Parts: sequence; C-alpha cells; structure tokens
Amino acid sequence: MMVRRCTLGHPDVGHTRSRSHARLDGDTVKTQRQTQRLARKVSARDHSLGSPLAKTTLVAYGDFASPACAQSYRAIKKIQKEMGTRLRYVYRSFPQPEQFRHSEEVAEAAECASSQGKFWEMHDSIFESEGPTDEIRLYRRAAEAGLDLFRFRREMRAHVHSEKIRGIRDGGVRSGVAAAPAFFINSIRYESSFGLATLLSALQAASGGESCRVENEVLANRESRKTRQGA
Repeated sequence: MMVRRCTLGHPDVGHTRSRSHARLDGDTVKTQRQTQRLARKVSARDHSLGSPLAKTTLVAYGDFASPACAQSYRAIKKIQKEMGTRLRYVYRSFPQPEQFRHSEEVAEAAECASSQGKFWEMHDSIFESEGPTDEIRLYRRAAEAGLDLFRFRREMRAHVHSEKIRGIRDGGVRSGVAAAPAFFINSIRYESSFGLATLLSALQAASGGESCRVENEVLANRESRKTRQGA
C-alpha cells in the first residue's frame, strides 16, 4: 500500500529533483528536470493578501487583459475562501502586449491605483469587468475605486509606473515565466497538465496539516480497495 506524502515546504526551504511526479487526486503534476524557482523573493514591495506568516505563499504572474488570467482570478478567489489564513496570495503583473493591445496600459492603471492605496480594489474591478479594457473603461474603474482622477490621469499619461512594471516582468522572465498566468507555490514553480484543477490540492499539500492528512487517508483507502479487488 502506497501513500503519497506532501513534500512542498516553506518558502525558504526547497530542493531540486530531476525527473519526478507528484500524484494529486489521480492527476500527475510534472516537474521539469530542474525545478524553477522565483528569481525575486516576495517582499514588502509586492501586492499581497494574507499574513507573511502563512504556511503557504502563492505568487501569481498575471495579465489583466488576458481572459485566461480572468479565469484564474475567479479560481483563486475560491481557493482563498477555502484556505483562509493558511494562504498568502501575491500578484505580480506580467503584461503581454504582443497578445493583448491594452495589456501594459491596464497594468499601469493598477499601479496608479496602488499609489493611492487602492490596488486590490482596482485589481478586482478590472478582472470582474466584462469586455475589453480600453482607456474609457479604465477611468470608469478608477472612479468606482474612489481614486483621485486628476492624479490617476497625470500618472497614466506620464507612465510613472512603467519602469516598475518592466522590472516585475523581467523578474518573471528570470524565473522561467514565458506566459501568464504562471504560479509559484512557496517560491517553486507550479505546473500541471490539468491547470487550475489541481492547484488547490497542491496548495493544501504545501500547507500540510489536516487537509494533507485527510488527502493521504483517502489515497490510502483507494489503494486498499484496489488491493482487495485484485486479490
């Protein structure tokens, strides 16, 4: 009888495995020959929700203009509700202007909101909006978030935050990110052929505790049933 053990650890503790597979509810999460890690550690400069003392930190590189990132936003909202205080969530912009026309502009708008202490309000408003995000809609989102529109307009036109965004994106590239969305669990790249379907299981495994114990018991019962059926 084989029981899978939860092996993802604390953000500062990790190891490299060559060819390995982790079973999550029957799905296979494949790791690369050399595990990818965050090139830039999470710091006070990041946009984060949750305690720095949380057992698990999820870093997402996202593009506000990407439909796939909007889908992951909805999934992460559910994951945050499920995991509660066990999870710290960090969002980093990874604009893809070659795919989405207003990608860089929307990322700048979010940073303009951040300069007024309203990043997460703008973050949620953008991802929850329907249709393309053009300049008119951005100003509407800014007004709904309660921003100083004069300051918002001035910073947008002067591209005050473009260098910061470029630095964040470059950090993603150095971490092996080629497209958004991309996720890191406790500084280690999360990749699965099943996408978001196994993300919650991986995060629960990383946090350990009760969720991990229950998952192992379920897997053990499955193996036991298979053994009895094959006897």
